[in-house]
Order: sequence, then structure tokens, then C-alpha cells
Amino acid sequence: MGIFTLRNLVFLMLLMGVFHYFTSTKEVDNHSLILPLDTKVLAFGDSLTLGTGATPSQSYPSILSELVHTSVINAGIAGEMSAQGLERLPKLLQEHKPDILILCHGGNDILRKIDGAQTKENLSKMVSLAREKGVYVLLVGVPTMGTLSFSISPLYYEVAKEHNIEIEDESLKEIFNQENTLKADRVHPNAQGYALMAKNIAIILSEHYHPSAKTF
Repeated sequence: MGIFTLRNLVFLMLLMGVFHYFTSTKEVDNHSLILPLDTKVLAFGDSLTLGTGATPSQSYPSILSELVHTSVINAGIAGEMSAQGLERLPKLLQEHKPDILILCHGGNDILRKIDGAQTKENLSKMVSLAREKGVYVLLVGVPTMGTLSFSISPLYYEVAKEHNIEIEDESLKEIFNQENTLKADRVHPNAQGYALMAKNIAIILSEHYHPSAKTF
């Protein structure tokens, strides 16, 4: 009986140790995501940025703000095409003077089967507009349906490579390939899906963003 009790005690201590390890790791990871306090982030895009499919507080920009402990401006407009985004972006850049631009656009182009070359050109011009001002740009890849599953459209990788910028290409692919767990409808994440986007974006920013001089 004593041996059995001792074994239980040892097992309980091991469980507590594992729990403490993962809890501590999570806290350290969350702390490491924090950006400099005065960093201003502009989240620019369509309904995927706006947060359609969840409440405003559950949109990825809102959750991202909590993770990185700084201002994140939600500049998403549902239904917007990339050509419209290209027209809208210059004013927002001048108005907000962001340090970081998160560009998640082109999904409506894909849905409406707009020529990919035009979408790529529009995205490329948006990246250039921001980088000319010294803004760090993170591109979020939007999936398209393949033979068996969703995968990120190649045009996003081409834009990222040509401009030598980081691309977040995991979140939306994972969300769209899930049956229901991360989606509110066929083309929009739910709260859990947006939380996944925010966490993955925060990780990339914490690893790759370094403050630089803006030219506004």
C-alpha cells in the first residue's frame, strides 16, 4: 500500500511539473510577442481583416493588439477588391503613419476569378507604397481551392519574394481546410480561426520586425 501511495505521489508530482512547464512556457511565449510600446500597426484588407464571422473584439486585429501590447488599426472592408484596396491605401498610410502594415487582401479577387496577374500587380503596388515610406510589410497569403484541398495562391509567394518580405502562409490555409472547427462559414474564420491568425502573425512580427526610420 505504501509503495502504491508513493508511486501515486511521484506520478502526481510529475504531472504538476509538466503542467508548470507548459504554463511557464506559454507565459514566456506570450511575453516574447510584445512589440515596442509606441509601435503602430495597420491591418489592411477585406472581410478577413474586418472580422466577418465573429464579433469585432474577436477579429484578428483586435486579438493581435492584445498579444503584442500595442495599437492595431483595423482597416478591413468587407467585399473590397484589390483594385479598390490599392486606391484606398495611400490615404490610410498618410493618415495613420504606421510602423507595420499587415496586408491581407485579394480574397475577393480569387472568389470572383479576377485575373491573378492583375491581383498580383495590385498587391505589389500596395507593398511598394508602404515600403517607400519605410513601413515594415507582412503579407498574409489567401488560399484558393485546389484539387483536393486549399493552398495559398502562388501569386502571394511571388509578391513576397520580389519584395523580400515575410509571408504568413499557414493560418488561412489551415482554417479553410477545416470542416467546421475554425470557420464561421465557407470563406470566413470564426473566433478560434481569427485567434489562430493573430497568434501566427504576432510570432512573425516578434521574430522579424525591427523598428526603422519612416519617411512620412
